[in-house]
Parts: sequence; C-alpha cells; structure tokens
Amino acid sequence: MTTKGKNIILRRAGLLLAALLTMLPMTKADAQQREFTLEDLNFGGTNYHNMTPKNKTLAWWGDQLVRLDVEECYTVDKKTGKETPLFTLDDVNKWAGTKGGNDKIHNLMYASFPYPGEPLMLIQRKNERLLVDFKAKEAVWRQSTEGETHAEWCPASRAVAFVKDDNLYVTDGEGNTRRLTTDGSHDIVYAQSVHRDEFGIYKGTFWSPDGQRLAFYRMDQSMVPDYPLVDVDTRIATLMPTKYPMAGEASHKVTVGVYDLKTGKTIYLKAGDPTDRYFTNIAWGPDGKTVYMIELNRDQTDMELVRYDAATGEKQAVLYKEHHDKYVHPVNPITFLPWDDGKFILQSEKDGYNHLYLFNTKGGQLKQITSGKWIVLDLVGFNAKAKTAIIVSTESSPIQNNIYKVDIETGERTLLDDGKGVHANTYGAGGHRHPMLSASGRYAYDRYTAPDVPRNIDIIDVEKAKRTNYFKAADPWTGYNVPEYTCGTIKAADGVTDLYYRMVKPVNFDPNKKYPTVVYVYGGPGIRNVEARWHYASRSWETYMAQKGYLLFILDNRGSCDRGRDFEQATFRHLGVEEMKDQMKGVDYLKSLAYVDTTRMGVHGWSFGGFMTTSLMTTYPDVFKVGVAGGPVIDWKWYEVMYGERYMDTPQANPEGYAETSLINKAKNLKGKLQIIIGTDDPTVVPQHALSFIKKCNEVGTQPDFYVYPGEGHNMAGHQSVHLHEKITQYFEDYLK
Repeated sequence: MTTKGKNIILRRAGLLLAALLTMLPMTKADAQQREFTLEDLNFGGTNYHNMTPKNKTLAWWGDQLVRLDVEECYTVDKKTGKETPLFTLDDVNKWAGTKGGNDKIHNLMYASFPYPGEPLMLIQRKNERLLVDFKAKEAVWRQSTEGETHAEWCPASRAVAFVKDDNLYVTDGEGNTRRLTTDGSHDIVYAQSVHRDEFGIYKGTFWSPDGQRLAFYRMDQSMVPDYPLVDVDTRIATLMPTKYPMAGEASHKVTVGVYDLKTGKTIYLKAGDPTDRYFTNIAWGPDGKTVYMIELNRDQTDMELVRYDAATGEKQAVLYKEHHDKYVHPVNPITFLPWDDGKFILQSEKDGYNHLYLFNTKGGQLKQITSGKWIVLDLVGFNAKAKTAIIVSTESSPIQNNIYKVDIETGERTLLDDGKGVHANTYGAGGHRHPMLSASGRYAYDRYTAPDVPRNIDIIDVEKAKRTNYFKAADPWTGYNVPEYTCGTIKAADGVTDLYYRMVKPVNFDPNKKYPTVVYVYGGPGIRNVEARWHYASRSWETYMAQKGYLLFILDNRGSCDRGRDFEQATFRHLGVEEMKDQMKGVDYLKSLAYVDTTRMGVHGWSFGGFMTTSLMTTYPDVFKVGVAGGPVIDWKWYEVMYGERYMDTPQANPEGYAETSLINKAKNLKGKLQIIIGTDDPTVVPQHALSFIKKCNEVGTQPDFYVYPGEGHNMAGHQSVHLHEKITQYFEDYLK
C-alpha cells in the first residue's frame, strides 16, 4: 500500500473515531468545560431564554388556579398539582369569531379571569378587548381599544379610562365614549404617573370599587423647563424635550379630579394650593363615596392622610399625621379590611421599620399589628373568612422574603413557606404581589428561589398553612463551568451594623493564586443587591467575568433598602459619603484575602452605582485601578426634585452637602482608567452629568474615556445590552487583567 493510501485509511479511521466519541455520553468533567457567552447570560442575548430557569404562568379564577400557555389553558388541582385542559387557543378564536391573520388572538398567556363566580375570560386582540364565556363557548362582550394609551379597565363597570392625544377619555361598558379634558398637552398631563414615579406612584387613574367613579391625576408642568434631548435618527437631528424638575428648581403642580359616570360631571378635590406639595397613594373608601390621599410637603418631612367627599371634592378630615426631621416616605395607599368597612390598615416606618397599623375611619389608631426589627415588604391581601392578612416580610432574614399570615386581632404570625430563600416572586401592577392570592384569600401560589434553587412553585393552603409543590425548574446551567457563589457579612464603618456581601470566585478557583478583583456597586436607596435568591442574586455579567478569571465582590452598604429607616437615612444630606466608607470596609476585607490581588482592583456600577464608581475612583485613586461608570450622577443639583431633595434637601438648604458630594470637584483626583458610558437620550440621569464631568476633566488634565449609545435611555434595551456588557468587559480586560 502506498503512503498516500495509508494516510487516507488513517484519516478515515480518525474521522470514524471522532464520530464515535461524539456519540458517547459526556462525563461530568467534560460537561463542565462548557463556557458561557454573553448571548447566553445577558437578557438581550439570543440564547438567554434557554439559560433562565423554566417557569409557569398562572392566574386565579376565583379560588381555581389556572395555568396559562400560548395555545392552551389548564386548571390545576391545588392538592396534587395535576393539570386538566380547560380550553385551547383554537377554541377561543372560534368562540370569538376571529377571521385569521392579525385579526386572530395569538396568545393566551395574558388572559385573566376578572369574575370569580363566572366562567368569563378577559382577553385582548388587535384593537379590541373582549370577554369570552368558556362554558357557553361564545364572546359575550366587546370593547374597542383603538388609540388607547395608559388604559385602565374596570371589571365592576366594564368601563375603561384611557389617554388619547394627551387628553383623558372614558368609554363605559355599553361602548359610549366621553372626552373628559380638552387642554392636554406636553405641559398639561392627564391620567398618568406623576411626581416622577416616586412615592409608589405608577399610574394616573383609580377606579372606585363599584366602577362608577374615576379619580385621576392632572399634572401642570408648564413651569418646569424642558431638558433638550435630541433624536439623531431624523435627517436633521430634532429636539425631543422632556420636562425635568431639578433639585431646588420649580416643580410641577398636581391636582386630582373625580369623574362620575352616572352624572357625567368632573370635580376636583379641594386640596388647596398644589405648589410644592406631593399628592400620593390615592385610595377609595369601600362605598365609593370617599377618596383618601396622602399629602406631603416639598421637604418631605410631614405627611397627612386626608379624606375627601368624592361627589363635591370637599375635604372631610385629616385622619393621620406623621413627621420626621429627615424625611417620611409613604409608598402604599391605605387598605380597608374586607370584613369591616370602618377599619383600614396604614403602613408606616414611624417605629423605624415598615409595619402595619390598624385605624378606624375617624383617624383613631386601634393597634400596631406587626412589630419588630424587620420590615413588611408587601401587604398581599386578606383571607376574609379567617380575618387574616397575608404579608411578605424580612422577619426570617434581612436578605430573605418570606410569606406570613397575620391574625388582625392578635397579631400572631404564621409562616406559610419553608423559611428559606426569596418567596412570592410574582409581581402585578406597581410591583405588588396581589396576583399570587386567590379571590377569597384561601389559597396562594408561591413562586420562589433560593441560593441553590433556580425556581420552584408551591401552592399554599393559607388557612391550613400547608404547601404542595407544583413545579421545580431544572438548573439550566447544568453542564457549564459555573463559579462559586458565597454570601457573608462584615461590619459597616460604624463598627456595629452588619452588611451583607456576595462573592463570585473565578471559575476553577485556586486559593494559591492572586486574582484581579472587581467591586460591583449600587449602594443607593431602593435596591437590595444581595439576596438569598439563586446564586445570591448574582448578576449574569458577574458569571461572565468569573469565567474570565476575575473575582467579583458586591456589598450592600448603609443607605440601601430593606433594613429599616435608620439604616437608609444614615446617608441623609451627604449621599455617597457613608456609602463609600462602608464600601472601603469591603475593600479592607478583600485585602485580608490572600487570593485577592490588591494591585488590580476595579469597580463598576450603573446609575447610583455609576455615581459610586466615579466617587470611589476619585476619592480613593490609589486603591482602584480601573472603573466603568454607567449613567452616573455627577452632581445632585442636576438630579430630579422628588428623589434628590428627599435624600439631599435642596442645594439652597444644603450647600455644604452638595459641594461635598459633587464629583465635579473631584475630577482632578482621577488617576486610574475610568470609562463613562451613557445613553444620549437618558431622561433619568440626564447627559449633563457625564458631559460636565468630562468638561471638567478636560480643564484639569485628567483622562477618562467616554462612550455613548445614541438614542438609548438610562439602560440599554434589547441586544444593545449585549454590546454594552462586552464593552464593559473589554475595558477591564484591557486595563485590569
């Protein structure tokens, strides 16, 4: 045989062997050699949907649990978890009489069952909402949705309130449409969220329980200057200004209207001059005749719960007042007991932690229902028969969310879940968890996770405090080389307070090596980064970096949320100062670890975290070698009124605090490599922040890098996010590795 012939045979044998090897099952060692890409890990990635734990979409039809899928709905046995088909997408299209194409209903995932005792499903198709009777197998009611924005539909009256061409309209259940306003514009905003989405506000319309009256916001922002954002996609770039009330400057004026469907008349609540006041947490009395509203002064030091007559707008009573020298921060409307129209629950931090208080409608506090050095995260709802409330709280741990039922009379609490992890991961409007509870409050479904649990769903019998496991998601990262995620505590700079941290060690970690380390930081109010979720709530980018040989460290400093009022208010009037002290305690801890290379430390964060990143880079320039600051606040005088003044007061009242925390004054201190990234159309942290810092760096001779995403807002949407995180990663690869 010739040499050539032998080579052909050997080559064929090699190919055969390779083919056979690919057919063999992968060993654990082989599987763990697989690596992630950002297409796997980032929410904008092409493979991200395959790399997140599987889920089930659920809804309640009264006390019957229903699983929704694209093409079919199933009832779920609450004792066994067994599913039984209810109807299909083809069935619904047949009953609705759709004609195909865009006229068809294409998805059942967003269906709902608004009437507990009736077999009616609410669903929407192109330009129409309809109720389908799945027992009678026909559509029994229809309503046009043509041109609607900011729509809120009311099951009780089947009326809908919506905005069209800047004005407010109402279409009643019979299809009659009435235009309620005529002066809506860029300056006059109706029926939308006001006060920059602060104070728990997320919408602008509020239906009465019987659906016969509608309360709505009117916001006059004509006195607020336009901030000039620019659309660069037009042939000649055009202005697309946004109203942006900056700290210490003129703010908008809000009033509250009430429209009566029966009379066709609109009145406005007689709350007085709205200048420098905030109207929040609107709630209706059970009889639909009274409106309750929490009102704050601009300093946000005083709040009042006020009751109004819905027919006349007259102020009836101030039921409750609360003061704090720093600030009060109400984010929840009052909630009436379903079995007693004369009593309601008010949530307050007045004892230092958010708890439930029972009041009567005369304003008398009857009792404090919950208490302790933990917070109520959410009042989910009630079981009226048992006279209990269902809450989510941090009672078990500051980094956990657990479900309890609370006896309103005695205050006795009963744990409804396993006491571990982060539970009740089902969110509805405004971030509340009401959808998890059945109509009577007898049952709940609990979608939860834990550091080693990707996702489980239990069905809870609230009265018996018993759980049935319905669903367990497999680990979608099986077969990948996954880093180690750990959690612990260190002491804050005050020497007393425990702070929680998350650490992500490099893949194939070797304690005898030294690793470049990146501190990921947020640090501001309203965010808890370290939680007892899957992988301790690690962001996917951390895994990507760990795969590249970095150690990641994340610390929730004082000033972050869910630890009580004093923990958050430690940063009052000097945002960034105490936070940096705590972050540096984290750095001290890192320096104590033999495997941390203290000559290669980086920092990265976005928004408040971008502020913290830039602060750390310019305050401790010899500690951090590299930083990436996304959408950073640079000077709080350029941030919005409601948030900025709550935590900093006004620039006029707190000039020392604003000067102390301004990063313009620290631009000269920059030594390391700092990359600043923004979206050019950011309406939250406007471009003036980053541009002013860059300008100052030019003046003083320091050398940051700057990257922009044209047309993007405060965060990068879609696949742009993949590009963004590769950009961030590459900066550390270039200058820290």
